[in-house]
Amino acid sequence: MSEKNSLTVIILTYNEALHIERCIRSTMEIAKHVFVVDSFSTDRTVEIAESLGAEVYQHKFINYAQQFQWALDTLRVKTEWIMRLDADEFLEPALIEEIKRSLPSLSWGISGINLNRRHIFMGRWVKHGARYPLILLRIWRRGRGRIEQRWMDEHIVVEQGEIITFEHDFSDHNLHDINRWVEKHNKYAIREAIDVMNRKYSLFDSDEIMLEVNRFSQAVAKRLIKERIYNRLPLFLGPLLYFLYRYFFCIGFLDGKEGLAYHFLQGFWYRFIVEVKVMELDRELKKLSDNKTRLSKLEELTGYPIG
Repeated sequence: MSEKNSLTVIILTYNEALHIERCIRSTMEIAKHVFVVDSFSTDRTVEIAESLGAEVYQHKFINYAQQFQWALDTLRVKTEWIMRLDADEFLEPALIEEIKRSLPSLSWGISGINLNRRHIFMGRWVKHGARYPLILLRIWRRGRGRIEQRWMDEHIVVEQGEIITFEHDFSDHNLHDINRWVEKHNKYAIREAIDVMNRKYSLFDSDEIMLEVNRFSQAVAKRLIKERIYNRLPLFLGPLLYFLYRYFFCIGFLDGKEGLAYHFLQGFWYRFIVEVKVMELDRELKKLSDNKTRLSKLEELTGYPIG
């Protein structure tokens, strides 16, 4: 790939020794530079990343959006294109070849590239239940993209230029056991509940740039359905309807026993936990008379520096 059309990959990490080598190796044929922004891992993540040629920086983690934007603002990215990749993700061979073949020929008017994500759970590719393909903007021209500043469900947004979608996939395959999955999603639920509380009480500035740029995409459609329909349903009805929709209407049952576990845990259990946390937080915040006090209380209850 020429210098003009070369690519930098940015990966955020914390204790990702199990995944980081697979992730970085999958980028070696297409990436001119790999930056790893680490949140002070206590395992061998940094050592492994550096041994593979990645340039590693460490920065205190608050949430994903702030950490990634710090990377965009701080790292000396010189290539034309940037890719966002999580440590437990990797590029499939067909996508690698598509990037090598297609990226150099893209016109200047193209600012972003969507990629198809396949999710692998307990060793099985989850193909049904409206979970494949998940179309995400993961490659963009330097200077034309930023990440939404949200506590959860943050996306890369480009405000000018055309966005295209490549044909082939990258994979999300976390190799940890179910205990780690539950632990991670419990943290996700807290962060999502923070966003819900902010929408109710307007505690801090809300970043809605993805909706404001008025581009139709899978991510925009999901955001609109979630915020304008799902979040207005009676308490606890949403998780049940969402699971039934995914498992039966979207034929998630074809994903086998691993699919049942995934669709139930991610489609019902996780959404149910979010609503319980929202109920718990709101019970405390509605007692308070002003938003400054509510924000302070929300920080106390969640343990996050929000303000």
